[in-house]
Amino acid sequence: MQRYREIAAAPRRSTNEAWGVISGLVADTLDRSANIARGDVEAALDLARPAGLLLIAGGHLDRAAIVLLAGSVHLSITTVSGEAALSLEENLSAVPGGADASEWTVYLPTPDPIAAEVRRIASGSPHLSAKEPPSSSSENSKSEAATLDRAAFLRRK
Repeated sequence: MQRYREIAAAPRRSTNEAWGVISGLVADTLDRSANIARGDVEAALDLARPAGLLLIAGGHLDRAAIVLLAGSVHLSITTVSGEAALSLEENLSAVPGGADASEWTVYLPTPDPIAAEVRRIASGSPHLSAKEPPSSSSENSKSEAATLDRAAFLRRK
């Protein structure tokens, strides 16, 4: 299921505080799974922290999302900066759907001029990626189901 979350950044939150909120949202979402240890999630996000700080401070997350894929969860997280951050109504609750997850990946955007550094950081964990995230698995299964239903309909004639 595709979900979106916007996190207020500067001037409402410091870069460090904004990364803490993003990390907490990801950890809380994955904490619902019996197959994923919260400590593993927190360790990967701690490793990603320098990249997250660069992405937030440079305003890159205002334009490109960090994406979490885990089971049926497809979560895009962006930041809102400037005057809009002051009035942003956030939804910081964990995203439903993480309970069935056993594998997970956080995809980090790679804008210039920090792309090489983000890639270097992401290479340090199997749960981090600097690649383009795949499309939502639920979208793929919907299109497969539509094809199967159409085929069944054609056989009826």
